[in-house]
Amino acid sequence: MTTLRVVVDQILAPVPGGIGRYTEELTRELILGAPRGCDVQGVVAAHPQSDYDRLTELLPGLSGLAKAPLGRRELSLAWQTGVVGLPGKGMVHATSLLAPLGRHDRSIDPGTQTVVTIHDTVPWTHPETLTPRGVHWHKGMAKRAWKYADAVVVPTHAVANELNEYFDFGSRLRVIGGAVSSTLGVPDDADELAEALDLPDRYVLSVGTLEPRKGLGPLIEAMAHPDAPDLPLLVVGPDGWGDLSVADIVTQAGLDASRVRTLGFVSDAQLAVLLQRASAFVYPSLAEGFGLPVVEALSFGTPTIVSDAPALVEVAADAAVVVPRDDAEGYPERLAQALFQVTNDVDLATRLGVAALDRSRAFSWRDSADKVWQLHADL
Repeated sequence: MTTLRVVVDQILAPVPGGIGRYTEELTRELILGAPRGCDVQGVVAAHPQSDYDRLTELLPGLSGLAKAPLGRRELSLAWQTGVVGLPGKGMVHATSLLAPLGRHDRSIDPGTQTVVTIHDTVPWTHPETLTPRGVHWHKGMAKRAWKYADAVVVPTHAVANELNEYFDFGSRLRVIGGAVSSTLGVPDDADELAEALDLPDRYVLSVGTLEPRKGLGPLIEAMAHPDAPDLPLLVVGPDGWGDLSVADIVTQAGLDASRVRTLGFVSDAQLAVLLQRASAFVYPSLAEGFGLPVVEALSFGTPTIVSDAPALVEVAADAAVVVPRDDAEGYPERLAQALFQVTNDVDLATRLGVAALDRSRAFSWRDSADKVWQLHADL
């Protein structure tokens, strides 16, 4: 039996974020699509048994868990310095830069290989939107990947192009994107869920971890602009870092507090209802590597607005209104104008909805998993 060991610890992180969702969905499809004679094992840091139990419930079919003796933070530091690896040999697929990277000779033992995933170039292009510790860790691990990784997966060609400006990975780069979860569908009790969420008839929706680079500040400023539609803004996503206070931003923007609601974490069923019923979905991120919430919004035919971050333009193609970020002071005004246009022009909203459904079909977790298996076979 050939085992692919997948680093799945991000699922158990305090804030799993988009990488956690990516890890869960990709690993599930890797298990389902494993070639004959192959299985998938999860690699995790030290956690309480309850976390291990939750992980095996989320990922049925795992052949087992390789449990590191260190907690998540200690393990990330140990892997950054190469002090600790994984016992044994074999194929390792890391769904982020959290990976046991070290020297090995694949010409002698081709079955021993390590593939890492770099989701974006934010630590280099927008370091101010991350913690100093986060920037240092990501840059350090990327350098180790350049030295020791057998291949590097990126989610878009935009990230591949940007990454090549900092590291010459050459033919080791592979573009493998994400997709919409198979569990993200409108449930039968959608009306009851909408009532429980107290959804207004019309609203603007944004989804993402509450952290500086996601552009929530400019979006709230946009909602306060005279050109913006008189609609409430609903924000879905867990707290991140940076002491981002939505209430403070609302107050500073001079916006009526009743116009903005933060919903925190929601279930897939709730998210599906929110996406389907939104008058517009806006993803104003200042820097992004893929933007999974955009694909999720497109899959419901929701009129979508994105920033002109290269990865978002690549993912949305012609199925979204694109707002330039180049002039930071004018960004909120341009967002406001785009929101007004999308929520008041029925013909435009209809065209965007049709294009969105078509574009979303270009993304498939099964296809992504097949490409990962093929990558390891090629190595």
